[in-house]
Amino acid sequence: MIETIPVNQPLLDGKERQYLNECIDQGWISSEGPFVKRFEQEFAARVGRKYAIAVSNGSVALDAAVVALGIGAGDEVILPTFTIISCAAAIVRAGAIPVVVDSEPDTWNMVAAQIEAKITPKTKAIMVVHIYGLPVDMAPILALAEKYGLHIIEDAAEMHGQTYNNQPCGSFGDISTFSFYPNKHITTGEGGMIVTDNEVLAERCQSLRNLCFQPTRRFVHEELGWNLRMTNLQAALGLAQLERLDEFVIRKHQMGKRYTELLADVPGIELPLVSKEYAHNIYWVYGLVLKEKIPFDAAEAMKRLGEQKIGTRPFFWPMHEQPVFRKMGLFLGESYPVAERLARRGFYLPSGLALTSEQIERVAIAVRELLMMA
Repeated sequence: MIETIPVNQPLLDGKERQYLNECIDQGWISSEGPFVKRFEQEFAARVGRKYAIAVSNGSVALDAAVVALGIGAGDEVILPTFTIISCAAAIVRAGAIPVVVDSEPDTWNMVAAQIEAKITPKTKAIMVVHIYGLPVDMAPILALAEKYGLHIIEDAAEMHGQTYNNQPCGSFGDISTFSFYPNKHITTGEGGMIVTDNEVLAERCQSLRNLCFQPTRRFVHEELGWNLRMTNLQAALGLAQLERLDEFVIRKHQMGKRYTELLADVPGIELPLVSKEYAHNIYWVYGLVLKEKIPFDAAEAMKRLGEQKIGTRPFFWPMHEQPVFRKMGLFLGESYPVAERLARRGFYLPSGLALTSEQIERVAIAVRELLMMA
């Protein structure tokens, strides 16, 4: 019987079991355990930040970051339309207005050149989201933020171990967020991290994470927060993963290189860029975009690969086409052609850290056969 190749499978053969057993043996399974602080401190050091606040997932990291910056009703935040809904949802939940820009056709990241035209007196921040493997070109965006006095929220959820001009992703702007979902380079099962150099923002996020308890009158609340706490068990897992991040980055580079070697001469597809002048692709996932001459879309390609027991995942669906936001009256009449094309013609192949060379070759053969017959 042919085994299914999952779209993602994490690698958990380091000290994960040892650290988890320590939690169980010592009884520290809640958010009060010592691994949480260790994970925060070591993660902050890794990305070159002063403060790190561990939270329960990457989506709530964005929620807390937006609120901590004081973004609220009537404020505008500029972000890419091609991203996960968590980014726009954090803005909308705060009562603010998401304003979107299109994507670059080669990097799949937000077009920096479109941002300035979207800035109004209501604009309070730019939410930068690094997509799939290459970072956003930060220099022009940082210049715009300084020129107009805007905050930068950096969503580095997919960029563990990536750099921009040799500076760690997650070190840019006022506040940055990460996700530790199982398909990330570092996983805690579910989990996230907020990082910043601003002590006030760090304290604000720590309070929001912990229901806004007060130090002296714990159950008397001046404002509403959330329970966003990460458990000691999750942090133990994350610390074990963090210790191997350099190894994981090398492994991802090798996987991306091998896929590219096997698929470079296949007609009808666009492969991920290997590099830009400011970064090499980290291949968080290995994405493909079907060219227009292919007579079917990504959904059909994924269906056919699924019949061969090969797991795939669609690209993000653009924010301006999300039904939930259209019902709110957002983005009406707006069109962003590159993002729309990526959503309909793009998908990614099995990309987890546990993927073997043999599995990569089997996937590549299936893709070749699929497109050669198109």
